[in-house]
Amino acid sequence: MARTKAVLGTGARLSDFMSASLLARVYPSESVSACLDKHGRSSQRMRSFPATAGVYYCMALSLYPEAAYEAVFSVVTAGLAWAAGQPAGPSVAKSSISALRTKIGFEPLQDLMDKHCVPLADPAEHPEAFFAGLRVVAVDGSNFELPDEAANVEAFGYPGSRTGHAGYPQAQCAVLVECATHAILGACIGAYALEEFKLCKGLLPKLDASMLCLADRGFRGHSRWVAARETGAELLWRASTTQILTPQEVLPDNSFLGQLVPGRGGREQRRSQAVTVRVIDYELANAQGETTAYRLITSLMDWAAPPAHELARLYHARWQVEAVFDEMKTHLRQSRRVLRSKTPDLVRQEFYGWVLAHYAVRWLLHQGVSRHTLKHADQSFIAHLNILKAAQPQSGAFLPRASKKTASLV
Repeated sequence: MARTKAVLGTGARLSDFMSASLLARVYPSESVSACLDKHGRSSQRMRSFPATAGVYYCMALSLYPEAAYEAVFSVVTAGLAWAAGQPAGPSVAKSSISALRTKIGFEPLQDLMDKHCVPLADPAEHPEAFFAGLRVVAVDGSNFELPDEAANVEAFGYPGSRTGHAGYPQAQCAVLVECATHAILGACIGAYALEEFKLCKGLLPKLDASMLCLADRGFRGHSRWVAARETGAELLWRASTTQILTPQEVLPDNSFLGQLVPGRGGREQRRSQAVTVRVIDYELANAQGETTAYRLITSLMDWAAPPAHELARLYHARWQVEAVFDEMKTHLRQSRRVLRSKTPDLVRQEFYGWVLAHYAVRWLLHQGVSRHTLKHADQSFIAHLNILKAAQPQSGAFLPRASKKTASLV
């Protein structure tokens, strides 16, 4: 049975146009053009579907995961034309959209993320985003499924299963998030089997001395700690309770100073390369009264400022990363399991467009928070996403009859 092509709806929606013009506010067209020029991906002459519109289109795919390529394109071009006070151009064929996506690649979108996905919280207006004068950020990873195409399998791989391998290949991603605002400050994508910290190395340049970085047990280890500390950022990471960190000095708050040593090398070499960390052990009980032991290591050595119990409370802000993944997977993509793209470069492009769309919604939420002196945690991501998608009629957005298609625009 043939599938019915998904569309965005029958009436024109003012908010659909707003979504495209909002993207242009967060990522100005001049900046988009500069990123395209840097990689030689700009349109060489005026077209009905220029490369700049193609970049916004890649972001809008995540705002409208239920819709066909052509319907999403219509919203983007109409929105950009509406914002500029110009008439919308003709619709285009799916083959033209795919050809332009291939020409653009993923690098311009990655550059846009690096340039525009910056911290949002201001110390004076949003003190909850800071701890001991440091901006609280967290890093973590997740997986997502891809179309079962040979090229995607070769580039990203399958996860294993009891019967051989899973039904779909998967990619792995890592993100650096500002905890209070949920703004994604950096993101990387790689193969499913890639070691998590190797993927996260691409995020280290985003860290600086103004930040306190939280991370789970997957990041522990001497070489990883040293690499992260070289950025100047302070660290608060979870460690295994079985990891040997011989106490050197017990502090008044019951934390202690221990030695984090390399896992390889001779005894003298390991001893000479050891770094001192502050270790915090504690337990938390669940609703059934069962306790879980936690061990944290931190570069903040002064037990009085901050004491151990404050750091233990702060560490659980790391779960804000999980909330970001929920926003991306459940609400932006509406729980659709598999990305659209059938080649590795277009998978990477769709991923960075996904990240840019998420940041745009968070940017919109932040504007309201800042204007009305509110807290980010009290505001709904879903509600602000729906601001872009609520049904508010604007005549002429979607014609009742098919319009003439432009066959080839690339």
